[in-house]
Amino acid sequence: MGRRVVVTACNMITPLGLDIESSWNNMVAGKSGVKKISLFDYSSYQTHIAGELPPSFEDYASKYCKGRRSRQMARGTRIGYVCTKATVESASLNLNSLDRSRCAVIFGIVETGHSRIYTDDYWILKTMPHALSAWVSLEYCLEGPNFIVSSACASSAFAIAHGYNLIQSNQSDLVITGGASSIVNPEHIQGFNDIFALSSLNEEPERACRPFSINRNGFVIGEGAGVLILESEEHAVNRGAEILAEFCGYALTSETYNIMAPMKDGEGMAKTMAYAIRNANLEPNQIDYINAHGTSTPLNDRYETFAVKSVFGDSAYRTPISSIKSMIGHTGGACGAIEAITTIQSIRKGIIPPTINYSPDPALDLDYVPDKARFRDVNIAISNSFGFGGCNATLVIAKYNP
Repeated sequence: MGRRVVVTACNMITPLGLDIESSWNNMVAGKSGVKKISLFDYSSYQTHIAGELPPSFEDYASKYCKGRRSRQMARGTRIGYVCTKATVESASLNLNSLDRSRCAVIFGIVETGHSRIYTDDYWILKTMPHALSAWVSLEYCLEGPNFIVSSACASSAFAIAHGYNLIQSNQSDLVITGGASSIVNPEHIQGFNDIFALSSLNEEPERACRPFSINRNGFVIGEGAGVLILESEEHAVNRGAEILAEFCGYALTSETYNIMAPMKDGEGMAKTMAYAIRNANLEPNQIDYINAHGTSTPLNDRYETFAVKSVFGDSAYRTPISSIKSMIGHTGGACGAIEAITTIQSIRKGIIPPTINYSPDPALDLDYVPDKARFRDVNIAISNSFGFGGCNATLVIAKYNP
């Protein structure tokens, strides 16, 4: 047995809020952050909607990042950097007491958020894939490894898993991890329209993202960041940190099937969930909640449902599932972290956020927590992330018991 890995701080920036409290409260209220795009002229594109950050983000960001450093960052990098600084601020870390050689920084990054709609000054720094991990390591003088993981929509879940490994194997005491993404730009809107992946329900932005619904017709792009501080239990207890939850295990798999489509009937998804639960020394009937990948696309939602039935058997019908993408859109490389943090909140608060905009699909008959949040004790949960290229991740998170 390796060391126990716990979470001592987390934060998120989403279309529903610039911190964990506002984002979480709006999710519980079932609000949507999807609106008409304001960052560029969308009129020549098929899709006109996205989950953009609140307009007050720029003012909020200036408290944490300003001047030349801010100008050197792409939008996605800056979102992640601001989220990280707020997370560290909330963690009551005495950085001078840390062995900085045993503190790592690992983020899941697919892109930096740079686009032709922004200026090209500092182009090298703005397009540097590992800019976020580098800036964070520089900011706090952390001498352990800093790197990124890029595995499509599963990127930040992969990053969290790597952070877990470093701590469990006693290579690090503390890891700052998570992910950030900003793909609300012409290149990504056009690119995803070209492969018929996006919803174009432009007249009803708030109702466009419809996971597990019979009328789902594509995902909605979102932007945001999620950041967690992982520590060994011993390290956290010794410094008197509040422990929010425990990571119990994970599974990372590759489907080797198709560059875009998931394996038929969710076979790859099922293997990932089954391996993660087994790796955590648990049984499926011990899982109280599934935070679904739930993209609002015809194949993902169908196959994720099939996968849950395959793994959970009869208990699939008693295990609530929900998708917060219904409210914030698909945040790309950041979604694994944002959804892991949401799962932690469900464990801490005893509330499961809803899947909004739900219309029953007779072929999908599980409990998707439709439209309204649900009060329920959650002791152990899993969070799924499934990405292009067959990159699958399932994280297992539990209530912390000393």
